[in-house]
Amino acid sequence: MPPAKKRTRSYDPARTRTAVLAQFGNVRQAVRTLDAHHLALPTRLGDWTVRDLLAHLALTVGSVSRALERDEPAKPGTALLDHPATTAAHADAVAEEARVLAEATPDLGALGALLTRTARDLARDLDDAPPTRVLALRAGAMNLTDYLVTRTVELVVHTDDLNAAVPGLDVPHDRQAFAACTRLLADTLAAQAPGGSTEVRIPPYAVVQCVAGPRHTRGTPPHVVETDPLTWIRLATGRTVWQDAVADAKVSASGERADLGPYLPLMT
Repeated sequence: MPPAKKRTRSYDPARTRTAVLAQFGNVRQAVRTLDAHHLALPTRLGDWTVRDLLAHLALTVGSVSRALERDEPAKPGTALLDHPATTAAHADAVAEEARVLAEATPDLGALGALLTRTARDLARDLDDAPPTRVLALRAGAMNLTDYLVTRTVELVVHTDDLNAAVPGLDVPHDRQAFAACTRLLADTLAAQAPGGSTEVRIPPYAVVQCVAGPRHTRGTPPHVVETDPLTWIRLATGRTVWQDAVADAKVSASGERADLGPYLPLMT
């Protein structure tokens, strides 16, 4: 008998829109506490500085407004769970765009103005756009709500990158954005490693079954992985290595099919 088809999780359009605006607002608020020295600090993203990272976040959020300005495709062509796998193909182009924009915003005043303008335009444009609006994007056409879910991933992941780069900085994660990011990456694992032999628990946001093998039906599963949301997000995006997370007791993994190392990261 073929495996049951996995259902795609649905996301509330209004909550998702609010989550993107809230998390970007958290980043904007944090930028007000930085100085020129902070902007020049290195990040864990190759040769990107904090200024490059913030420019990238402006582009990431602003991509919604830019897409809404384009003609609407007839229908979506990229499913939400396919999106994480598309990011690597466009990484070089994305990095170059961030560098160009960072050079055009050399100081905190210019950068702050860019972030404010981006937030204002997004709020305005989302007020006018239906959640089913189809967007023409670099990785393929998606509907607006699905694309906003991918923006929560970008914002949550890069907020963590920002906190790691600036000593003492602790930009908070909006709960709804954090939940959407965690769930999308968990569902992506289930889609990329289909099966029902291993249960992955990321309380309080997600539980998925994955990895080929005998399917568990009742009682305590023989193969279980459990971790916290931030550790999971770092694993899924290559910020943390599976073996290190297990060794540091950031992950509990029991059973012979509980090694997720071969399936990670899901996106970079």
